[in-house]
Amino acid sequence: MASKAVVGERTILGFDFGKKYIGVAVGQELTGSASPLGSVKARDGIPDWDGMTKFIKEWQPDFIVVGLPLNMDGSEQQLTHDAKKFGNRVSGRFGLKVEFQDERLTTATAKEALFAEGGYRNLKKDNIDAASAKLIIESYFENQY
Repeated sequence: MASKAVVGERTILGFDFGKKYIGVAVGQELTGSASPLGSVKARDGIPDWDGMTKFIKEWQPDFIVVGLPLNMDGSEQQLTHDAKKFGNRVSGRFGLKVEFQDERLTTATAKEALFAEGGYRNLKKDNIDAASAKLIIESYFENQY
């Protein structure tokens, strides 16, 4: 499944890990932009693998970026370890390279942007998770250059 895309032209799937929902977004390295796609349900951090497979098959990413939920001081918490375990499972199951990206403040930023676009109606959980995944990809791109 791993493609031989040129660095700078790769497709990336980003995941905002959560215990109940995992936000999903797709990013294009060429443009440095990302788009929210939706979310995958999870049970205690274990994703609906069928839902994950649909996103992987549809977008055929060159690699995955998983948001790393750190404490504000940069230290790790239980959710940080759970997100790493999720990333390792995705890598093992789909044979894709997984990168981790600090995701501090992405949920707050996503909520602000969604509210600005469409008010309270836009603050649905699915929208927030997907928008957070989009921001994770964008911050990954920013840290590459």
